[in-house]
Amino acid sequence: MRILYEDRDENWGKLIVYEVSHFDGEYGSYRVLAFSEGAAQGVMDLGCPDRIVFEYPRAILHLMETYIPDYNDVYVIGLGIGTLPARLRDKRVKVAEVDPRVREISRRYFGYSSSNVDVGDGRDLLEREPDHAYDFLILDAFTEKDTPQHLLSEQFFRLCKDKLHERGGLIMNLFGRGPSDPIIRAVRTTLRAVFSYTSCFELPQTEAAAPRNILIMGACQPIRFREKGMAGFVPIVPEEGYLIRDRNEKFRL
Repeated sequence: MRILYEDRDENWGKLIVYEVSHFDGEYGSYRVLAFSEGAAQGVMDLGCPDRIVFEYPRAILHLMETYIPDYNDVYVIGLGIGTLPARLRDKRVKVAEVDPRVREISRRYFGYSSSNVDVGDGRDLLEREPDHAYDFLILDAFTEKDTPQHLLSEQFFRLCKDKLHERGGLIMNLFGRGPSDPIIRAVRTTLRAVFSYTSCFELPQTEAAAPRNILIMGACQPIRFREKGMAGFVPIVPEEGYLIRDRNEKFRL
């Protein structure tokens, strides 16, 4: 492993950029952004920089293209290495990123060249946007602990609904242990309190209890998708959970 960048901030935690000769069982040349050496947040295949390595951005793109084929306006919370915003360069895209280091890292080490990234809390920045302005809101925000909990509450989901067009949708990339995970159950229950239609998908793992990417979408119209276009994600139906509100002690950071 070759380390290109390493920094620890008392507010935002540790970030590391490194290169390896294999990733997830594939040999080649890869550049990785991680909170630590074992928690990759973004990966670039240096031999094919336009390739989307992770499955979840491919699945998100499929959901967007299938649900609203002619979409144009997208708001993304969480930049990472810029995989999704870069792929949407022919659309009108705004990005919110809370960690100022990530914006610079995405440019310096991963070639993200757009000037559409605002640094600040995603919820605060979204509140400043006009109502009914977006076809999609994409939540792909992680800290070293998990997705910030004020981005999973009923109040936040109602804010998202206000910012979406009538036919728009909210798509979230989360991390959990499948449909029985109490947080995943709570997020889906809370989302259903705001949006008429919801769909959940997981990327199956060999071990049943292993953490995995979970996509959850909320919309005001029926959600369409083709399973063969979901990059390995399969539909799941989490059981009912509790309602997440801003003052819910279980989700206080």
